[in-house]
Amino acid sequence: MDAVILAGGFGTRLRPLTLNRPKQMLPVVDRPMIEHVVGHLGAQGVSRAILSLGYRPDGFEAAYPQRRCAGVELLYAVEPEPLDTAGAIAFAARTAGVDGTFIAMNGDVINRFPLAGLLELHRRARARATIALAPVADPSRYGVVVCDPNGRVQRFVEKPPALQAPSNQISVGIYALELRALDSVPEGGRASMEREIFPGLVSQGGLYALGWDGFWVDAGTPETYLEVQLALAGEGWVHPAAVVSPGASVTHSVVMDGAVVHPGAAIIDSAVLPGARVGRDATVEGSIVGYRAEIGAGARLSDLSVVGDGCVIPPQAVLRAERLPAAG
Repeated sequence: MDAVILAGGFGTRLRPLTLNRPKQMLPVVDRPMIEHVVGHLGAQGVSRAILSLGYRPDGFEAAYPQRRCAGVELLYAVEPEPLDTAGAIAFAARTAGVDGTFIAMNGDVINRFPLAGLLELHRRARARATIALAPVADPSRYGVVVCDPNGRVQRFVEKPPALQAPSNQISVGIYALELRALDSVPEGGRASMEREIFPGLVSQGGLYALGWDGFWVDAGTPETYLEVQLALAGEGWVHPAAVVSPGASVTHSVVMDGAVVHPGAAIIDSAVLPGARVGRDATVEGSIVGYRAEIGAGARLSDLSVVGDGCVIPPQAVLRAERLPAAG
């Protein structure tokens, strides 16, 4: 089975971490984000993943020169210009010659969603598209999906008032699709799944959905990128090639390959990316330190501060909810 993975966005919400690489190539604990996504698909029978690329496609090509990722064959479909979700999926599927039912998903959704149930409903209902749903505590922040007892989608309700929401189920960005669901998208055309394709399928009775209450994280913001690191790391994780000096402490955090934590430093609820250095007596709490960044002695980072590649934070500096370098 084929899967189309959307990985062409600019990763604007994750800047400055994405200034030099696509977000799906950012590390999540011990491997790039894309390997978590592709590996889960491969374990469920996907043998070929078509990456829909746009921003910095060279990052993927350099990382996987043999065009294999987590045991799955890779194909690259590089958009000539941004085509939005439906346009990108259609372009990638047509470029790769996809035939039959396939999976499409956002490349920043790290999940444990079982595809078997989604595909079973999709085939039994003879649907054109079947989307994965998950419950949320506050549906007023999202567009919720309303289904009939058979799973047929009846309508979408965008950001309903909290006490008036007809559902608490939202789309998690994982779909089973037939290529004919995208017939309205012209060759190389721009179109949106959410705004154009799904409403049309609802009116035709061809859109179904399956709810599941399990692990999934859209890792596209600093908050959720850090959330998925800590969720997958359990009590914490330090790469064997990282150096945590005696007298330093690492609490519920991830310290990656080649990172150095100097004596007296404290890493708490944070992620320290490869090659970063945290100086003596510095504190990094609830924050992200990027590739080869340097945190000066006695500096303090907190409240989801994000330090980009190679950025140097002076000794004794105090950062609260800051992003450096700041977006230009």
